[in-house]
Amino acid sequence: MRKRTGDSGESDAATGDRQFITSLHRGLEVLRAFRPEDRVGLSNGDIADRTGLPNSTISRLTYTLLKTGYLLYDKETGRYRMGVPVLSLGYACLSGVPVRDAAQGYMQELANECGEGVQVALGGRVDYTMTYIAAARSRSVISLQLDVGSRISLARSAMGRAYIAAAPEEEKTELLEGIQKRYDPALWPAIHDGIKRAEDEIATRGFYANIGEWQSGVNAVAVPFQSKQSNAPLLSFNLGGPTTYLDEKDMLDSFGPMLVEMVATLRQSAI
Repeated sequence: MRKRTGDSGESDAATGDRQFITSLHRGLEVLRAFRPEDRVGLSNGDIADRTGLPNSTISRLTYTLLKTGYLLYDKETGRYRMGVPVLSLGYACLSGVPVRDAAQGYMQELANECGEGVQVALGGRVDYTMTYIAAARSRSVISLQLDVGSRISLARSAMGRAYIAAAPEEEKTELLEGIQKRYDPALWPAIHDGIKRAEDEIATRGFYANIGEWQSGVNAVAVPFQSKQSNAPLLSFNLGGPTTYLDEKDMLDSFGPMLVEMVATLRQSAI
C-alpha cells in the first residue's frame, strides 16, 4: 500500500471495531481524493496515489461509484470526474452550517476594508486538512485563488493551527500524534513550535499570525470559532494574501485585530 505523508487527507480507519464498515470508508476516501483544481479528472492510478489504496481496490470502487452516478468517466482520457449526486451532499452539508451564511457579509466587508490582495475565509477540519466552506475577496488583480472546497494544510496553515489551538485536549493530542507521524522527523520540531506558538498567540491577543510559514510569499492571521449551537463543529477564520500587499506590521497591528473583532461580532449573534 502506498504511504501518504504531509498534508494528505488520510483518515485513521477504526481498528477492531465491528460496527465500522471498511468498504464504505474506502468509497468515501475515493470521493475525498478529488479536489477543486482537478479539472481534467483523476485516473485510477491518481486516486490510488492519493488514497494509498491498491489499484485493484480502486478499480472496484470507481466502478461502483460510476454505476451509481457519483462518478463520471471520460473514455478518451481514462479519467473520472465527480457526478451531480455528490453536489447534493455538499449543499446538504453547507446548509447545516448556518454560520456560513451569517458570516459571508461580514467577511466581504472585512476583505474590502483591508484592501487589495486580501482574502477572508472560513474552514473546517477534514482529517489532516482544512476545507474552505466560505470565502470572500477584496477587489484585486492579485489574491489567493482559494474557493469553497479548497483544502489547505492543518499543520502548517494559519487556519489549521488556529483550529488545533482551540480543539478539545483529547482531539488535540490525537492530532499532534497523527501530524508527527505524517511528517519527516526533521520537519516536526518546527511544525510543533508553530502550533504551540499559535496556541500562545490566540490566548494572549486573540489571533495567530502565520508569516510565510504555510507558503513563502503568503501572510495570514487566523481566529478559531465555536458556534453557540449544540453539536456545531469547531471552525476557523483566516485572513491572508500575498506579502507584497500584506506585510507583517499590517497583519499584526491592523488585520489581526480586525479579524478578532469580526469573529467577536459573530459570536454575539444567535448562531
